[in-house]
Amino acid sequence: MDNLVSIRDLKMHFPIRSGLLRRVVGHVKAVDGVSFDIPRGKTVGLVGESGCGKTTTGRTLVGLYKATSGTVDFDGQNLTELKNRDIIKLRRRFQMVFQDPYGSLNPRIPVGDIIAEGLDIHKLYETREERRDIVESLMDKTGLDPAYINRYSHEFSGGQRQRIGIARALALNPDLLVLDEPVSALDVSIQVQILELLNNLKKDMGLTYLFIAHDLSVVEYFSDYVAVMYLGKIVELADRASLYAEKYHPYTQALISAVPVPDPETKRKRIILEGDVPSPISPPSGCPFHPRCPQVMDKCRKEIPPVVEKKPGHRVSCWLHA
Repeated sequence: MDNLVSIRDLKMHFPIRSGLLRRVVGHVKAVDGVSFDIPRGKTVGLVGESGCGKTTTGRTLVGLYKATSGTVDFDGQNLTELKNRDIIKLRRRFQMVFQDPYGSLNPRIPVGDIIAEGLDIHKLYETREERRDIVESLMDKTGLDPAYINRYSHEFSGGQRQRIGIARALALNPDLLVLDEPVSALDVSIQVQILELLNNLKKDMGLTYLFIAHDLSVVEYFSDYVAVMYLGKIVELADRASLYAEKYHPYTQALISAVPVPDPETKRKRIILEGDVPSPISPPSGCPFHPRCPQVMDKCRKEIPPVVEKKPGHRVSCWLHA
């Protein structure tokens, strides 16, 4: 399989500083040994509860955070070994769409200038007329009226603002988009429109997506592959059909059990998890999920389970299947 991105044992630990001298007294282990691939032209859904490290993984992938250790291979180049000037050259090929369509846009400049930020930085036009033509084309492609090019972001709805964010990300004609919960702040009807737009753009422009979300029903609709993340680790990874047909990890089972079923005649047993995600400052010993797992064993409390391939391409990290 042709992978655009290959992530191996990626760690992102943020130091905790205290005292007058700001000494490091601990670390927040936001991402703690993550490995997965993103095939070219496909969508990988990264799912899990809030605080599991999904957004940090995406931001580390695009270079907004410098990884503590591990490798991020983008089309044959290890991003973690490149110098800043080399990463800047590559950054045209991967962009991010942020979760908050309200906070991610500068309210002081017109949307045309917001969309053109990448064009300005990388000097991808020769005349002001060419710049305007590119921006208007991007607005039209993302479902925005080009006549609104001089309006400000506060004059747009939440769905329109997310379209502006998508247009800005597409301005550099990237290969990869990291979508950080791009529809979670929107109404359900608007969510469908944005997802349809992203699907069409993927086909038209040959894009590859890392789709970060917590809604398993959206991930099932939108993704080709699904990686389930818990407390900084990938606990299950498979193609969409395999994961939803046969979920092995108790955490995956609990997440999918919470997805509403459209047919009221269909009965699904809801698995209720007790407690919250533990703190990444002091994660539990052994399997990180064991304090909340309904099927916990003594071994789970002591040792981290290995990653086992249950079926071709379907991997799980759980002592129940080791």
